Amino acid sequence: MGENCTHNCGSCSSSDCESRTKESMIEKMNEHSNIKKVIAVVSGKGGVGKTLVTTMLSVLSSRNRKNTAILDADITGPSIPKSFCLKDKVMGNEEGMLPAVTETGIEVMSVNLLLPNETDPVLWRGPVIANAVKQFWTDVVWGDVDYMFVDMPPGTGDVPLTVFQSLPVDGIIIVTSPQQLVSMIVEKAVKMAGMMKIPVLGIVENMSYFECSECKKKHFIFGESHLEEIAEKYNITNIARIPMNYELAKCCDSGKIDEFTGDWLDEFVKEIIKK
Repeated sequence: MGENCTHNCGSCSSSDCESRTKESMIEKMNEHSNIKKVIAVVSGKGGVGKTLVTTMLSVLSSRNRKNTAILDADITGPSIPKSFCLKDKVMGNEEGMLPAVTETGIEVMSVNLLLPNETDPVLWRGPVIANAVKQFWTDVVWGDVDYMFVDMPPGTGDVPLTVFQSLPVDGIIIVTSPQQLVSMIVEKAVKMAGMMKIPVLGIVENMSYFECSECKKKHFIFGESHLEEIAEKYNITNIARIPMNYELAKCCDSGKIDEFTGDWLDEFVKEIIKK
């Protein structure tokens, strides 16, 4: 981007402008869709609760009267439909594929809604997986959506790169857990976001602690948190912690995540949806 850039790519003749190159790679959404904000939920490694956080953020966004959608980009490990007890297969018409809708009105598109059986493995190579993610953006009739949350696969490989380059991602939310190893991997995700010039909207630490129901004392099962250290290092002010909670896990496993109670992400979400 040159010093004389007007930020009007339509009238720009420069062939090496960074903004122009990035914009030209963005896939066009379905013509019957109007998606205002796209937020990717990422993690440096698997098993930290990224899908749980994605569903909780979506539920809270919906409770704040925002039209909300989830694009499940974790093609080889999709679990969003199970969290909402979605079992009916996705249908389509001449306009495109129609997303599934939860009981509370959240739109969902996941490869598990296309497979004959939800336990069937997806044995696809990287380029095919990347194209499937793009099609969830270009071929699905999302309608009017205020906030779309993209549940990303773990790591910094093909699919995250495809999402960051092909979708107009407004920001990312990083999910972590207290272990020192995971904290190191979080920094990789932060640095990837910086390289892709996508802002980090916040960090959520899952399995942060266990709170005894009798004495109300917090026990740090996986060790003391390093969340503040990482957040301060990268100037991230919006952070939240989710405890190890039986009722929350039960809601997720039973397909009733939209019924969860708990204020762990309330202030976090308020910061996100006001942007």
